[in-house]
Amino acid sequence: MREAFHSTGQYVASEQLMASVNVAIALEKPLLIKGEPGTGKTMLAQAVAASLGKKLIVWNIKSTTKAQDGLYLYDTIQRLYDGQFGEEGVDDIARYIKLGKLGEAFADDEQVILLIDEIDKADLEFPNDLLWELDQMEFYIHETKRTVKAKHRPIVIITSNAEKELPDAFLRRCIFHYIDFPDEQLMEQIVRVHYPDVEQKLLQEAMDVFYEIRSYRDIRKKPSTSELIDWINALQLGGIPTEQIRKALPFVGVIVKKDEDLETVRQKMA
Repeated sequence: MREAFHSTGQYVASEQLMASVNVAIALEKPLLIKGEPGTGKTMLAQAVAASLGKKLIVWNIKSTTKAQDGLYLYDTIQRLYDGQFGEEGVDDIARYIKLGKLGEAFADDEQVILLIDEIDKADLEFPNDLLWELDQMEFYIHETKRTVKAKHRPIVIITSNAEKELPDAFLRRCIFHYIDFPDEQLMEQIVRVHYPDVEQKLLQEAMDVFYEIRSYRDIRKKPSTSELIDWINALQLGGIPTEQIRKALPFVGVIVKKDEDLETVRQKMA
């Protein structure tokens, strides 16, 4: 493989995740990443860009996003406005074509990392509407009768929170990886990336409480990796003694976000 992704100073990746990234790069296929919220799916793209020294382009998907938005937009309103005020160059339609995030990735003079973030937020047809562009690395601008071809095939990373099932035709074109929730050993490495000087006793006690909360079956929203990191920071800033973490559950609202979950945790740890 010409390029290899490795963990960075800000992101700890498992061996399996690094292998999936590097296989996707070698096979020139999109990498589809799933996993619990807060397991670092979005941060992975940032880490890949940092590790490989490449520019990152982020396409944040919303419920209203259409595939066309990522290709280009024709600004008819601006053209009409310019025409009314006698601006020069109104007849040049190309002036009013604005590339979307996918178009930017294709047009860049160097290979970039393209993150299509939370693809499952869009409607069911959205992934299928991108099949040609992701396969052929080109799209056609009807207004100017021009085909935009990728100067360099971008490294495409796609994240999903599994809110909707993705079409089989789309899945066939992707390399898939599910980010498992970190075990305690990996979690300690992740926390120490952010807080290398955290006291071992505080870290261990906070992690013990954290994983116990996650083990409760009746917890509706299990706390995530990012929430544990925030909680440990709050415990450090608050100067909380280690022995008070389980007894008092200080700043528990950092990791438990629902009223019913908070009641469950307090009852079980009383």
